[in-house]
Amino acid sequence: MKILLGTCSFLWFVNGDLNKISKKAKDVFLDDESDIYLSAVSCWEISIKWSIGKLELKQTPNLFLKTQIWKNQISILAINLEHALKVADLPFHHHDLFDRLSFDRLLISQAIVENIPIVSSDKTLLKYPIQRIW
Repeated sequence: MKILLGTCSFLWFVNGDLNKISKKAKDVFLDDESDIYLSAVSCWEISIKWSIGKLELKQTPNLFLKTQIWKNQISILAINLEHALKVADLPFHHHDLFDRLSFDRLLISQAIVENIPIVSSDKTLLKYPIQRIW
């Protein structure tokens, strides 16, 4: 099964904050049959939040992301034209600053276009035509 990690889910998994993650999400993440993806959108979001002081990491995003992606055998889902254009079809259910910058909206677009579920605690995702694992 292919799964797309939401940004917070990725950070909780790799930082060992497993108490923040549902049993179902842990089971899917730890299943040897799961093909785990992290969107380039999440890498962008992590980099921006780190650079403005809204996210603490023990390393720079460059080193942190490359290390965790390799260590956890995570594949990167690149952003393509279809993903970018699908954003125009989405309603505005998110309201915070970063979502207005389209991080979540682009992640949702990728999930729709690629038909891949997102592992996320964000209940707002239930308003979109995607599968949310939590």
